[in-house]
Amino acid sequence: MNRLVFILTLIFIICNKNLVAQESTLQIKTKKDSLKTHVIDPLSPSKAAFYSAVLPGLGQAYNKKYWKIPLAYAGIGAGIYFYNDNNKNYKKFRAIFKRRLEGFTDDEFANIYSNDVLINAQRMYQRNRDISLLVTIGVYILNIIDANVDAHLIQFNVNKNLSLKPDLYQNEIDYKYNLGLTLNYKF
Repeated sequence: MNRLVFILTLIFIICNKNLVAQESTLQIKTKKDSLKTHVIDPLSPSKAAFYSAVLPGLGQAYNKKYWKIPLAYAGIGAGIYFYNDNNKNYKKFRAIFKRRLEGFTDDEFANIYSNDVLINAQRMYQRNRDISLLVTIGVYILNIIDANVDAHLIQFNVNKNLSLKPDLYQNEIDYKYNLGLTLNYKF
């Protein structure tokens, strides 16, 4: 009887090792077939940010998000346009005010605007000019941040094992439809 138990145990161990070896080769084959691997470049986000810092929109082109390039140039261009326009008007009203302080009364706003109005116009255009400069710098920095974050998100692995989708189900008590959000993770 001892001999029979020993032989059965030995056969069980040998069969079990063969099954485990077969399963591991099957798992390796299925893993290679079912999962797509891609190389993650850790320097990609810093390259994209550097490219956008050198030339706005170049980081978006590096990330292949070409539709964002006109947005970056429109934001920076609008800021520069308003900066130049407000600066021109500020200098104009400042020059007129300086001429009035020197005693000249032959400016284009001689009988229209008083000195107080000219001072207020100078302050308004100066404030708007400074805000335009801040907006331009903000859009430029946002362009760099967008390129960096987008390069990070390109490397983010998204597959069907993790899904978030809306769910519409009927309540069993009052038979009204409820809207929910389901988060599924498949192992």
